[in-house]
Amino acid sequence: MSSPSAGVPPTDMVLHTTDNGVSWITLNRPEAMNAVTWDQRERVIALLAEASADPAVRAVVLTATGKGFCAGADLRGAPGGGERVPGDVARTIRLGAQRLIAAVLDCEKPVIAAVNGTAAGIGAHLALACDLVLAAESAQFIEVFVRRGLVPDGGGAYLLARLVGPQRAKELMFFGDAVRAVDAERMGLVNRVVPDGELAAVAGEWAQRLATGPTRSIVLAKQLVNASLDGDRTTAFAAEAAAQEINMTTQDAQEGVASFVERRTPKYRGL
Repeated sequence: MSSPSAGVPPTDMVLHTTDNGVSWITLNRPEAMNAVTWDQRERVIALLAEASADPAVRAVVLTATGKGFCAGADLRGAPGGGERVPGDVARTIRLGAQRLIAAVLDCEKPVIAAVNGTAAGIGAHLALACDLVLAAESAQFIEVFVRRGLVPDGGGAYLLARLVGPQRAKELMFFGDAVRAVDAERMGLVNRVVPDGELAAVAGEWAQRLATGPTRSIVLAKQLVNASLDGDRTTAFAAEAAAQEINMTTQDAQEGVASFVERRTPKYRGL
């Protein structure tokens, strides 16, 4: 069985523009509720890597077209095939879903998720891996794995336990119930819920604030927060001191201090 998007170039299935320092990455398979294909996944990973390496990019927005943000993984059309042997599933997860989530977590620019509709399975984890999450009122989040008799993958247990705690994470994963955007905000899964028609505008506003900020200090703060969830206080404090040491060599840090002393608005360049 072929994928509904077989033969469609990855550049059409993942739209990309850069505007005023913001890289917009848009999943574009609305007919499939943006269930992510192998080609789409590789395209998103590549675009996040490009954003990390490009000094002109200072923030990233990840969103989608149509009524779905991402309905999960569409493995049809993925390379491979033949008889499965022990280790194949684990390898597929490591090289697939986990690489996608890691690409978001490790991106060296702040990433905003603008969740326009249903985010299910790996789609939910893709959104929740972002640094800031905006959700349209019609959006919903579903830990759909249990409905298929599967273990949550793509970093689900890792992300959810850190966002909402172990008991709430287990509730979401054990039952697989749809969580409305307003409830997701209450739980702490998303930062803010906005009317559907205002999602792109608010995402653009947040992205522009990030794009005019001190990029390196923001990214170092991102790395500190992410690392702090996995280590002890001594390690976290040492990482914090090292990050500030690195940050103070940047032009933006010097500009920030100078503007404070001179009582003027700082002009950050992301350098």
